[in-house]
Amino acid sequence: MDAAKKIVGRKRSIVVDTLGLLLAVLVTAASVQDSVAGTTLIDQIATAHPTVRKAWVDGGYRRHLVEHAAALGIDMHIVRRDPATRGFSPLPRRWVAERTLGWLMLHRRLVRDYETRPASSRAMIHIAMIDLMSRRLTGESTPTWRGT
Repeated sequence: MDAAKKIVGRKRSIVVDTLGLLLAVLVTAASVQDSVAGTTLIDQIATAHPTVRKAWVDGGYRRHLVEHAAALGIDMHIVRRDPATRGFSPLPRRWVAERTLGWLMLHRRLVRDYETRPASSRAMIHIAMIDLMSRRLTGESTPTWRGT
């Protein structure tokens, strides 16, 4: 379980570009802290996408992750919620990743944790993103399992 949120199961950590398209994904046990997952993702991005120079992350990440990213040549900014704001307010730059997770949740297989292995869950996320991108390219509407 995550020490702060008491979540049992899996965490899905993603890295997206400014359009919300998937660059990297990491599926871990819920007990893995965000900093550890973030370090792995930053290493993946630095290797697979060497042109990435700036990243925005949520407040769950620690200062040492910013230093690790800087050592890899990535300028990382932690987007924090304004303590004076009450209720829901979208965080700048952070909403892009949240929107992508929302798009992925339109795929029934990802709504629940059906996969027993993290590699299978990661593959399902990639398949869902391929489906999303191919539907955008062909102009087809996305069928939904909700409400029909």
